[in-house]
Amino acid sequence: MTEEEIPDYNIFMMCDQLNAGALTGLNANFYFRNCRPDELELWKAFPFDSETVPAEYEDFMNQIIQDSYGSDLETFFNNTVFVCDKEDTPVATCSHWKAYGKFNSIHWLKTKKEYEGQGLGRAVLSEIMKKFRSNDYPIYLHTQPGSFRAVKLYADFGFKLLKGGQIGHRVNELEKCLPILREFIPRKDFETLKIIETPNQFIKLVENETTIQF
Repeated sequence: MTEEEIPDYNIFMMCDQLNAGALTGLNANFYFRNCRPDELELWKAFPFDSETVPAEYEDFMNQIIQDSYGSDLETFFNNTVFVCDKEDTPVATCSHWKAYGKFNSIHWLKTKKEYEGQGLGRAVLSEIMKKFRSNDYPIYLHTQPGSFRAVKLYADFGFKLLKGGQIGHRVNELEKCLPILREFIPRKDFETLKIIETPNQFIKLVENETTIQF
């Protein structure tokens, strides 16, 4: 299997305590700022490593914005951090959101491909995680096995893989994902991944939710 062939199975992770040793910052060539309202189209294109959203994903991204952030776009922009270069061009991003108004979640961690390997993903996730207080935990996220580098990064910060069945309207497919993660994550890093049962309280929080908010 090549990286491009990895299926989009569902992975869920939870952090109940931050590993502060994972936190880092930016070097002098980059800085943080929030996403601005006039940059929404740019933000929508970020996951695709392109300047615009591919036509086949336009409706999907618009639905994500409507379902998750549409009721409070001001908070979305305040919660969305860009890493910018010296020309003020966003090159990495991450967001946080109170999903369904019930729990904190990490959204849309992404570094543009040409900037990968410079620690920008770790830095922007650090910037987000530093915003949380102790009573904001646990924090949840959804990802896919194709984001295996991010899975390892999340684990560094204290996120654990969740096992179990249905989570909201999506099926938890961790068992399908583990062989893929084992193949693509270096062995020493894969062996440090922690797996826990999905808390029943969390399952109940999302059991009747039908939109994608995390």
